[in-house]
Amino acid sequence: MTKKQKIALIRIIVTALIFFPLLILEHTGLLDNLPVIARLAIFLIPYGIIGYDVVKKACRNISKGKVFDENFLMMIATFGALAVQEFPEAVAVMLFYQVGELFQSYAVGKSRKSISDMMDMAPEYANLEGEGGIQKVDPDDVPVGSIIVIKPGEKVPLDGIVLEGDSMLDTKALTGESVPRRIQEKDEIYSGCINGNGTLRVRTTKEYDDSTVAKILELVENASDKKAKVENFITRFAKYYTPVVTLSAVALAILGPVISGRGLASVSKWLLRACTFLVVSCPCALVISVPLGFFGGIGAASKKGILIKGSNYLEMASKVDTVVFDKTGTLTKGEFKVSKVIARNMQADDLLDIAAHAESYSTHPIAISIIEAYTRVSEDENKENKGKIDSSRIEDAHEDPGHGIDAKIDGKHVIIGNAKHLEKHGIEYDPCDENGTIVYVAIDGRFVGAIVISDAIKDGTVDAIDGMKQAGISRCVMLTGDREAAASSVAKELKVDKYYAELLPGDKVSKVENLLKDEKEGSYLAFVGDGINDAPVLARADIGIAMGSMGSDAAIEAADIVLMDDDIRKISSVIKISRRTMRIVRQNIVFAIGVKVLVLILSAFGITDMWAAVFADVGVAVLAILNSMRTLKS
Repeated sequence: MTKKQKIALIRIIVTALIFFPLLILEHTGLLDNLPVIARLAIFLIPYGIIGYDVVKKACRNISKGKVFDENFLMMIATFGALAVQEFPEAVAVMLFYQVGELFQSYAVGKSRKSISDMMDMAPEYANLEGEGGIQKVDPDDVPVGSIIVIKPGEKVPLDGIVLEGDSMLDTKALTGESVPRRIQEKDEIYSGCINGNGTLRVRTTKEYDDSTVAKILELVENASDKKAKVENFITRFAKYYTPVVTLSAVALAILGPVISGRGLASVSKWLLRACTFLVVSCPCALVISVPLGFFGGIGAASKKGILIKGSNYLEMASKVDTVVFDKTGTLTKGEFKVSKVIARNMQADDLLDIAAHAESYSTHPIAISIIEAYTRVSEDENKENKGKIDSSRIEDAHEDPGHGIDAKIDGKHVIIGNAKHLEKHGIEYDPCDENGTIVYVAIDGRFVGAIVISDAIKDGTVDAIDGMKQAGISRCVMLTGDREAAASSVAKELKVDKYYAELLPGDKVSKVENLLKDEKEGSYLAFVGDGINDAPVLARADIGIAMGSMGSDAAIEAADIVLMDDDIRKISSVIKISRRTMRIVRQNIVFAIGVKVLVLILSAFGITDMWAAVFADVGVAVLAILNSMRTLKS
């Protein structure tokens, strides 16, 4: 409990200790013989203790032109009650209002805690290694390529590559996972984690502003700026609702005595009804509980290592009907490995040698896997070149993105790529039906063989698809640049509803456009990806979901939801949290408006008193807040 909350609690207790004995004396008639001024003075003591800040805020806001807020309503309603000598009701309204405010403060604090825990991962310093030894510096002052030392128990200040050391990392703040992760030499390390039992020397790969922890903190700080449609509705509703009910209360106080025909004799009665009307009308139950519900949902997601960039995306996630996946790196590990070399009229090692040199200018994962296989084979067989690429053998290398590469190797014209690439050059080839991605190779216009590259399905992916189906997702679709046979094999194993193969990066956007057209009214489409080439699709989908650990900066920037540990099983958690949050928010709206409208009507006809008004205001607010807090346990 904060210092401010403790002070509020003390004021409530002190006021209750003074007020309830006075209330008993009032109801037993022991105060009836006192002059009105004396009774007013007695009740003003607890009223002043509990309500001075409300009156102060109301007066300050009126001076700034902000008239119609909850402080104004409480002040006018209680002043009216005091004016008609309903002293206990005036104190009770203020007392229970402050109880409601304390509940609100506590609930917001609890909701913020799960997110503020994440904010605590911001590093305070970095141990920069230099000629003069190690010195503590601000992470902002560490250039890319510097060497930093991370001691046991310290936060990782910047992203980098481990040069020396072996340790266990606490990644809970980053991914939501409580199991420590082992880190060793050559591993990539992300800022925001806490180093375990070993000292690490790390070469930084990003500046602090571009680091993982900085990106996350920026996302969290900006999350509250993007309001859901329901939140915007409530804001607009309160803006018009409060002035309308205030004017209605004034009309009730003025017109009531006239219409009733009793004139001045009934002024105090109608003034009390108007005050009751004002107390009931306070919209704080809606204004507090609805944003609190969304905040709680975002907090519940953050505890699981899921960053949602705004409550609007949380609301949209509750209506997701179709989830589209990029295959490589999302459904599969993205760790391409050569599983087979099929040579025609030449040795397999020689085919791999030619293919590796041709692919040496490409940064595509398939090219890297061929070069790694060539390196491994050469080292195993103790060949002289030890798997090194001899650039002097390569001439005129040219890459056709999404298709393949043309190059001159040892003076021979080499064409390497997918089937479409060979067909474009008019080269006949033997189609390969092996499972995986097939890279065909031709030399001087003659087909010489194929290289089969496989990519393993990620652990838990089958469970993830099944979990989404159980969460109510009707369509799971896979997009890939792989050939039909490889795509079909993965789609069958994962039980996705539909897949599209042999797509270029630009084709993915087109496919998502077509899928969006097929969406039912009021339903949304989510796209899940991790690569730079996924950024346009993530931006185009209704909701973009990116991998935060292994994903590219461009993908994370374009996405609306980020999975910090790349576990797509958490997508079903996002759906469940969002739907539970929306269900709770709707319950609060229906309950608050329903009770208020009922009591407003009853108070206008004098059927209810100020105590019922207190319940309709503070009681409803407290119940709505408690209901909203359930989102934290999603």
